[in-house]
Amino acid sequence: MIPTVHPNFRLNGHSLNNEGVAIVAYSYIKEGEEWEKQVGDFLLSWLDNYDVVTVRTSGSTGVPKEYKLLKQHMINSAEMTGKRFNIGEEKEALCCLPLSYIAGKMMLVRAMTLGWHLDLVEPSTTPLKKAEKRYDFTAMSPLQVSKSLDDIHKTRKVIIGGGAVSKSLIEKLDRKHTKAYHTYGMTETCSHIAVRQLYPRYDQYYTVLEDIDIEKDEQGKLVVHAPKLSNTTLITNDLVELVGDNQFKVLGRIDDVINTGSVKVHPTQIEEKLSKYLSGSFFISGQVDEELGQKVILVVEGEQRELKDAFIKLDKFEKPKEVFFIDQFDTTHTGKIDKRSNLEKLFSKNR
Repeated sequence: MIPTVHPNFRLNGHSLNNEGVAIVAYSYIKEGEEWEKQVGDFLLSWLDNYDVVTVRTSGSTGVPKEYKLLKQHMINSAEMTGKRFNIGEEKEALCCLPLSYIAGKMMLVRAMTLGWHLDLVEPSTTPLKKAEKRYDFTAMSPLQVSKSLDDIHKTRKVIIGGGAVSKSLIEKLDRKHTKAYHTYGMTETCSHIAVRQLYPRYDQYYTVLEDIDIEKDEQGKLVVHAPKLSNTTLITNDLVELVGDNQFKVLGRIDDVINTGSVKVHPTQIEEKLSKYLSGSFFISGQVDEELGQKVILVVEGEQRELKDAFIKLDKFEKPKEVFFIDQFDTTHTGKIDKRSNLEKLFSKNR
């Protein structure tokens, strides 16, 4: 399948059809920097005669995996996003995410499918700093948003994905003149399948996009039926609370649940409570304990400091038994905290 590039598609100010996109792709591969070569590789795979595109996960919660996504499913996802956010042809958009993963790839697919005028810039923590226009739509990671608060008004709408968004970051979006949304999705569904608004209205629950059905299995995990995005029913590792037929709240991952003193606690919920009192990057994990089975630990980026005042809203079994500090967190290519790598680094150092 060779997708047809929308006649109104522009890349960095240049109108491009299928042939023009191929020429740009070859140029990126031959003469571009590493991030541009990733763009070129993806564009050529998008325009080849195969029905699928190979993508890989970030590996933030496990071993990275490869998936083959149908191009038609990616096109369907682009159309669903355009409808959800009312972003039609000739809208100004910015792609500032790496093309090595699904989020960056889908920004290009949306632009080529819907006829956006897309600016493509090197991924960085401050992608809006040099922007000289106001974009209609941008996708960013939580880290990029936190580092771009002085410039976030340069985009009318921003979707934030790839990680948790702290309460303190949401509060900092106040009066920034930007509509901000938090997305939920995965590589297997061609990025997001559900959205919740963060600002100017705050939604606690995600609402799924059209033509997507959800339910819980017997363990409480989210089950996604999205025939336009995947040929199979997807059973996630996310424990959820369902509200009605189309809304849910993520409670945590089933493989992250900490069983401490026969009480099950969810790192995601603890992190959400702590985000009101802790600035900077941190995460909750479990560690083997002879008495409790597992104990809750807190890992914080930066210099050692007293944090007990941050625990005042935590329940008895949620309170960390130990706090560890790492000078600088390891992150994945998409900017997520690499919990596995950081724990390995921490405990190999403390042995």
